[in-house]
Amino acid sequence: MTNIKFSQAATELLNRRTAGTKMTRLAEQIRPNSSDDALQIQQQMIAQRAAKVGGWKCLQPQGKDQFIVAPIFADTIQRAAPCCLFADDAQASVEPEIAFILGKDLPAQQQDRSEAQIDAAITRCHLALELIQHRFANDCEPSFYEKLADGLANQGLFIGPEIHKSQAYTASQIEINFKQEEQGQQFSGKHPNKLPQNPLYWLINFMSQRGTDFKAGQAIITGSYAGVVKLEFDQLTEIEYKNLGKYTVEFKAIK
Repeated sequence: MTNIKFSQAATELLNRRTAGTKMTRLAEQIRPNSSDDALQIQQQMIAQRAAKVGGWKCLQPQGKDQFIVAPIFADTIQRAAPCCLFADDAQASVEPEIAFILGKDLPAQQQDRSEAQIDAAITRCHLALELIQHRFANDCEPSFYEKLADGLANQGLFIGPEIHKSQAYTASQIEINFKQEEQGQQFSGKHPNKLPQNPLYWLINFMSQRGTDFKAGQAIITGSYAGVVKLEFDQLTEIEYKNLGKYTVEFKAIK
């Protein structure tokens, strides 16, 4: 693909970030055919969008050419209730995660940083919700690379209470409860990469070597403990990470 096609694909995907979006696959001529194509499209999205990058989502790669990484734009990150988001099939779709907050810049470099160096750059950890919006139509079958280019269904991030860093770094399993009025959902959560900091090390080094500068204040989420959780709008929702903390939030649909 050429830079012009990367740019065209980025524009198309950014235009889909609206309420009620359910679109078909990208036109074949601007469709990514590799993870590198998809990441090039993401970079064009970053260049085109006015809001800066306020964070990242990631997991350790699923395969040789199946990277799990996407920028989270600063204007989609929320820290106070209510939490406003686009409906996903008429409900609020979230993923319970832990967010790692950078306390200092980590400029791009070709040499790997050690785990200790990356750990030292993390100054806060928080309970968090990734906000999800599946923007492809349910009856179409986009490739993994199209979904990667689109940010892997990310529409934003809600940052909840702070937890101690030592708690975050040992959180391989968490019992998570969601309660809305009389309805409850319980999950025996296990981190998909064993410990939530493991994808962090991959992300910083992989993207740094691609020329990405990480900035102080950015929030990095590294995988859901319960997959996608569907919740109702306009109800007080109590979210508990057992032995870590709990908070209450109400979800409001953006029209």
